[in-house]
Amino acid sequence: MKKSTLIPIIEATFAVIAWGGSFVATKVALRYASPVTVVWLRFAIGTVILGSAVLIRKQFSIPSRKDMAYFALLGLIGITFHQWLQSTGLETAQATTAAWIVATAPVFMALLGWLVLKEKLTAIQAVGILVATAGVLIVVSKGDFQSLFGGHFGTLGDLLILISAPNWAIFSTLSRRSLAQHPATRMLFYVMGFGWLFTTVQLVLGPGVNEVPQIPLEGWLGIVFLGIFCSGLAYIFWFDALQAMPVAQTGAFLYMEPFVTVVVAALVLNEPFLLSSLLGGAAILGGVWLVNRPAVSISQVHNRV
Repeated sequence: MKKSTLIPIIEATFAVIAWGGSFVATKVALRYASPVTVVWLRFAIGTVILGSAVLIRKQFSIPSRKDMAYFALLGLIGITFHQWLQSTGLETAQATTAAWIVATAPVFMALLGWLVLKEKLTAIQAVGILVATAGVLIVVSKGDFQSLFGGHFGTLGDLLILISAPNWAIFSTLSRRSLAQHPATRMLFYVMGFGWLFTTVQLVLGPGVNEVPQIPLEGWLGIVFLGIFCSGLAYIFWFDALQAMPVAQTGAFLYMEPFVTVVVAALVLNEPFLLSSLLGGAAILGGVWLVNRPAVSISQVHNRV
């Protein structure tokens, strides 16, 4: 294997492993701080990492006022609101359940394209959506369909995580224009920076910074991992890999992410291996594959933050 091919593969693998571990690291950090504090610290670190990459790559420039406003909107949707949903959801949702549910984001992107953008939805894609939906029901019910018929849809955290999936689809769709006009690292720097600023408002109105000095080493390890590896380096490496490899080839790495979460959650959080989760997860990934099979675009692959 040529060195030029090996490096992007290593970068994509690193990004997916980091993102797979993010759900576990978030649950660890949430033991010692509120969701807003964890998100605020995480993206303070991530913004510094991305800003440093922009400077090192000599990509820094001041966007137009119109682009700044658009970045602010993306930051509000993709950072502030999205991470509030996921971090608050993870207070009660299992890390493995969250990972499987989040994997449905491409399904919601296909639905969004059909409903809003009037994009064609093929029969295969429709089947994929149904298969992925069945997978989500299996995962959140842990195989107990009777609880679903009784109106019990998992925990409140499961519901918040599920809402985050279509929210991410909206963010990814809105990001298409900016990704076409700006280097990915620079765009993400501004988007993450605005998201962090909006989260600062939440922090001031909520717990403030009083929680920060009380976070022990274990909590800081989770936060630092989230900031440096998940919100910083993973994005840099991921988009480097996208530039070096075909989008479809790079996107295939994302199927590894929930499996990484399952393994790490079992080792760190002692979350059990449930047959229903694996079967439901397989259905979700199968449905996502069917939805993405006709065509794969950069926005369908992942704009994960």
